Amino acid sequence: MSLDRFTEQIRSSAELASVVGTPSIFSLKKELKSLDEHMRRFIACSPFVVMSTHSADGRCDASPRGDAPGFVQVIDGSTLLIPDRTGNKRVDSFRNILETGNIGLLFLVPGFGETLRVNGRAAIVRDEAWLTPLAVQGKRPLVAVAVEVRECFLQCAKALIRSKLWETHAAPDLESLPCAAQMFVDQLEMPEYDVATMQTLLDEAYRNKLY
Repeated sequence: MSLDRFTEQIRSSAELASVVGTPSIFSLKKELKSLDEHMRRFIACSPFVVMSTHSADGRCDASPRGDAPGFVQVIDGSTLLIPDRTGNKRVDSFRNILETGNIGLLFLVPGFGETLRVNGRAAIVRDEAWLTPLAVQGKRPLVAVAVEVRECFLQCAKALIRSKLWETHAAPDLESLPCAAQMFVDQLEMPEYDVATMQTLLDEAYRNKLY
């Protein structure tokens, strides 16, 4: 295995604590069992969330979800509803939810340093009464992910400060990074798709198939 090359792996929680230390009372007490008013407002301002799930055999998946701010509906302090928009139909997250029902969410608000972490149980729902209000451009989502909140807390801004994520003057140098069309062509290895054809397909999808 590739991890075997690392000879000094931490093997226990006790060993981990001896290296990194233990959390402060502040870090422990900030965890809540339901969404408070601040968290609800944070979600209402958030246009982007990362949805993390895992399968019964341990395969993990982190899927980006985005739309207009507040696209994730807060039903009450313990329940969220995340509409599913048009995608590639791989539905990795959905298959994992069907197998284990566990979910982790990371909400971001552009320009805001802190993030919001929400963990809990999830189900894939298709109740028309719940999905109809989530329609955009006249298109109702086929399904949504309902989340039962088990724990939630604000994550400090250190990671975003270090990454300078929201600093426009710190834009990365993309000259060494191929365009997405080139990457897909190289990865798919399908002769019928060259870079120009792939770029046309991507442009069409991004222009006309967001919903």
